[in-house]
Amino acid sequence: MVHWTGENSSVILILTKYYHTDMGKVLESSLWRSSDFGTLYTKLNLQPGIATVIDNFYICPTNKKKIILVSSSHNDRDQSLFISTDEGATFQKQPITFFVETLLFHPKEEDKVLAYTKEGKVYVSIDLGKKWILLQERVSKDHIFWAVAGVDGDPDLVHMEIQDPSGGYRYITCQIQNCSDKTMTVQFAGSTDRDSLTVQDDYIFLQTTSANRTKYYVSYRRNGFVQMKLPKYALPKDLQIISTDENQVFVAVQEWYQTDTYNLYQSDPQGVYYSILLENVRSTKQPEENVLIDILEVRGVKGVFLANQKIDGKVTTLITYNKGRDWDFLNPPDIDMNGRPTNCKPPDCYLHLHLRWADNPYVSGTVHTKDTAPGLIMGAGNLGSQLVEYKEEMYITSDCGKTWRQVFEEEHHILYLDHGGVIVAIKDTSIPLKILKFSIDEGQTWSTHNFTSTSVFVDGLLSEPGDETLVMTVFGHISYRSDWELVKVDFRPSFPRECTDDDYESWELTNLQGDRCIMGQQRSFRKRKISSWCIKGRSFTSAVTSKVCECVNSDFLCDYGFERSAPLKSESSKCFADFWFNPEAPPEDCMLGQAYTSSTGYRKVVSNVCEGGIDLQQNLAQHMCPLIAPKGLQISIREESLAVKPGEDITFIVRQEQGDVLNTKYQVDLGDGFKAIYVNLTMTGEPIRHRYENPGIYRVWVKAENVAGHDEAVVFIQVNSPLQALNLEVVPVVGRNQEVNLTAIILPKNQNLTVFYWWIGNNLQPLLTLDNFLVTEFAETGNVRVTVQASCGSSMLQDSKVVHVFDHFHVLPLKFTKHLDMYNPDIPEWREDIGRVVTQLLAKETNIPEETLMTVVKPGVPTTADLHVLLPANQPKRKRSVTSDKRIATIKQALNAHNISFFLRGGYWVLVTLADSDSDSQRIGGGSGYWAIVVLFVICLVAVGAFILYKFKRKLPGRNVYAQMHNEKEQEMTSPVNHSEDTQNIIQGEEFIDDDLDSQTLVTPSGRSGNLNSYRVPLLLMPVSVQSQAITQAWF
Repeated sequence: MVHWTGENSSVILILTKYYHTDMGKVLESSLWRSSDFGTLYTKLNLQPGIATVIDNFYICPTNKKKIILVSSSHNDRDQSLFISTDEGATFQKQPITFFVETLLFHPKEEDKVLAYTKEGKVYVSIDLGKKWILLQERVSKDHIFWAVAGVDGDPDLVHMEIQDPSGGYRYITCQIQNCSDKTMTVQFAGSTDRDSLTVQDDYIFLQTTSANRTKYYVSYRRNGFVQMKLPKYALPKDLQIISTDENQVFVAVQEWYQTDTYNLYQSDPQGVYYSILLENVRSTKQPEENVLIDILEVRGVKGVFLANQKIDGKVTTLITYNKGRDWDFLNPPDIDMNGRPTNCKPPDCYLHLHLRWADNPYVSGTVHTKDTAPGLIMGAGNLGSQLVEYKEEMYITSDCGKTWRQVFEEEHHILYLDHGGVIVAIKDTSIPLKILKFSIDEGQTWSTHNFTSTSVFVDGLLSEPGDETLVMTVFGHISYRSDWELVKVDFRPSFPRECTDDDYESWELTNLQGDRCIMGQQRSFRKRKISSWCIKGRSFTSAVTSKVCECVNSDFLCDYGFERSAPLKSESSKCFADFWFNPEAPPEDCMLGQAYTSSTGYRKVVSNVCEGGIDLQQNLAQHMCPLIAPKGLQISIREESLAVKPGEDITFIVRQEQGDVLNTKYQVDLGDGFKAIYVNLTMTGEPIRHRYENPGIYRVWVKAENVAGHDEAVVFIQVNSPLQALNLEVVPVVGRNQEVNLTAIILPKNQNLTVFYWWIGNNLQPLLTLDNFLVTEFAETGNVRVTVQASCGSSMLQDSKVVHVFDHFHVLPLKFTKHLDMYNPDIPEWREDIGRVVTQLLAKETNIPEETLMTVVKPGVPTTADLHVLLPANQPKRKRSVTSDKRIATIKQALNAHNISFFLRGGYWVLVTLADSDSDSQRIGGGSGYWAIVVLFVICLVAVGAFILYKFKRKLPGRNVYAQMHNEKEQEMTSPVNHSEDTQNIIQGEEFIDDDLDSQTLVTPSGRSGNLNSYRVPLLLMPVSVQSQAITQAWF
């Protein structure tokens, strides 16, 4: 960092820092000081014998002799301040207990400083950093402002944007002597958007976003906030403050249809009503969401702006002399720097300039202007039909943009000295240099100067603040690993004397059409004659003279709600009302008994001083405000959340966009029995504070009514206790394509106030329900994770379970002795523990692998459970039924023998048995019972048909012998079916086929197994029996 401490000072301070990229911090630093305009530098040793790392330094704007350095220890555990009151000649160390991110001096009182910390805290000191007091916490960075002199009545007032405990942001003010929660003042009712507070000159800006709509508010000279009135359908996505000087506001608005452009608007003096000036100004997105807009205010001459307009991808440069009322292209020069014709003729060719700011603060941007050099503009650009990014030829004008000259073919860094009497230029390049160029005749001729014997990489240029001397410093480095090189360049010996009045001549400001009356006056400036070789000196002033002009059309622009038909055409273009605007309608804040003026469509440009002549506002009609019915009534909550806890304070804000407020009554019903009638409720902005004690949904209703009409607003408030517990109840084992009920148990139970989000498997899109259950099915076998989230108000809980999906498994219902019900708390953890114990006991007793058993205890009492017997994954499919039957028999034997029991508190042993000793096991599979009924019906139909055919064939001649032979063979092939206990209670399952079994167990509609009896039928029926077996396999 290089800094000239102040005007009329020869002291320069230079802070060098070694920044370690990998570690992300400064490891070393050095502070250098010169007291002779940079001829000699002395390294300052702040703490002899102790390495000191200086992070930054700050210079008081009202007294440049006062300097504060911020220093950190090597381990970053603490920070200190070094304070100087003699331009850095001596420093006093001051330890601090916080870590400074930035310091902010008071704009008028030199010993008052604000410190912003990395934790978002703000401290204040009134003795130049010796003592600090905590002012406020949770403050937004870069949104802290001292009081503005002449506007804020108290110079000790601080404007801040803070975050409240609920997470919203508010605009507050407080005095530095006392800024507690009780003494601070909330200046805006309701929350604001983060990083939206801006305090600038007479204005304060902030914004709020609701329902995807952003509203912008302004306060003029600390009056109440008013919504900024942009065109009704601008629907801004972003708004940037460009300028607030001369009692008006320039804003750039990105409207709903724009992506890389903004529209430029100008306000009335109060900053409320805005009119369009220029559309489609180019913008560029920067890191950290910063936006650069291609518009530049020309310093030194008020009312002059440059802007780059982008239409259909084509960028062109425009200039205005009357604050955006009229725009024109830049006239190209006739010849280039070598005297050759440019062949650039309007309207096909103009001059276009890059309007970029430099990332390096020690070099000029692409366009350079100064307050001390009015009319002098130097910039990089090109000639042509549009701006070309890679072309950066240098052009200069000394008459504020009327005529231009080319001076260089490449971009240069520019520095003005002696009020623009000397222009210094150094090429913008990545190679080392040792030559600079300078001009003393406004760029008409250039000389070269060797500022060093060894070429250096130039990092920046520096001159005394105000550019009023002829001394400058060039700083850079010889190589990327070398120390800094600082070179002092002093032009004072080149000028033999001070300028006198005879050395100056005047020039008049004119626009591109040659009009001298600009902004209602003729202005002339002094400049040094080309032939004079003298120093302007510190006492030089441009000595502007002005003469008031008569008003003409160009002194008026379109009023709010009106637009010109051709913004870039002649003055005769008229203003027309937009379709949504009624000029005769009273304003929204019009009150009964007051008068208002209807707009003619024109208003005088702010700061325009013309007198007499044309007055486009002379036919203004006066009207009395009628009684207007309320319209746009809104009720909102200061805390923003519509869900609150019982007993929590809630603040209602009632607003009205249009209509009379003095003669309007407001009926308020808060839904819990509280009813009231208010007068002037929206005008005073007084909030309604309330508290709901009981959970529920409350309908809050407001009605605004006067003689002209009424309007209503409704909001529903959810009052509920935060969720405390959530448990997902689900059967852990289910069959494929079977319906399963997923149930979420929440505490406390908030009926109709909880939303449930269900995620099945890896699906990122949840299912939403208002009920606490979801019926679903799983199409694929395997393990599926089911997750549920319950949201109630501001609280949200989650639970997750894994469901095992199989094609086939057995289920045995279990019961317990009644003592278990006495100690059943009916909670998930208890049921899981009981199920785990039963599974372990069964596995130990039967030697069946524990991973193939799962006991699920059902909610409620009496306590019951289901034992799921899973099929081993590595067993061949055709052998599964025999093994399963054997396992089922073994399990039943253990249960019927009363071998499964466990000890319970109170000295009881709990016995586990089958729920119904006479019932058989259930077998669950992936098939559907519906298809089992269909297949059974088909088989029965085929059997009946076969029987009839058999009877019929017995009567045919020659068939008896064949039938008898077949019957004898059939007796050897069939045997009666054994109705064993293991196969009677099979439901909804695929038939397990075994080669050793003769009978076939089929599913019945009741869910119990049925037997297909073996009849003595002819051999012709054998394929029918085989086909029925295949059908059974296909359907289940």
